Amino acid sequence: METSDLAALTDRARRLGADGRRRVLGIAGAPGAGKSTLAARITEGLQGRAVLVPMDGFHLAGAELERLGRADRKGAPDTFDAAGYVALLRRLRHPEGQEPVYAPAFDRALEEPVAGSVRVPADVPLVVTEGNYLLLDEGPWAPVRGLLDEAWFLDADPGLRVSRLVERHVRFGKPRPYAERWVAGSDERNARLVERHRARADLVVRLG
Repeated sequence: METSDLAALTDRARRLGADGRRRVLGIAGAPGAGKSTLAARITEGLQGRAVLVPMDGFHLAGAELERLGRADRKGAPDTFDAAGYVALLRRLRHPEGQEPVYAPAFDRALEEPVAGSVRVPADVPLVVTEGNYLLLDEGPWAPVRGLLDEAWFLDADPGLRVSRLVERHVRFGKPRPYAERWVAGSDERNARLVERHRARADLVVRLG
């Protein structure tokens, strides 16, 4: 199934959490597809009945990527704490008591994850999570799809997606030639991997 109607998407997310039990909605897509923007709009549209928990909070710290020799591949599947993300999703699906759960976020200005950034109250019925690798069926990412009550794949025009990525890197301080090389190499390799798993989504979303 495909859709491009933001109001219909918001209503679909509202119905997902309508019975009051904790549900998790995942929004997957390639780098630069607009996942964080869509997830934020859906969350805002639900007016306090949803919290956004991004996958990017589980980026490994820069120092650890250097130690592992993976800094030149930052953003690839093995540059995240996938097991930590899975453990958080399990906590979010089955909250205990009335205490909130705290999740990390990624600070693009610092280019580092920041712990305890996102507060998820126990009574919020819907968690919206977004990221590249929610639909992967291999390695430590494989359990993620089973922890999502519904998964959407955000499909974006390739040219627009690449342009967004380059501008994002430039906006956060990268020289344009470096940004263009990074997007053409690392980001596009990751995009091809993400695209191969789109069939595992319940819904394909195309927004202008």
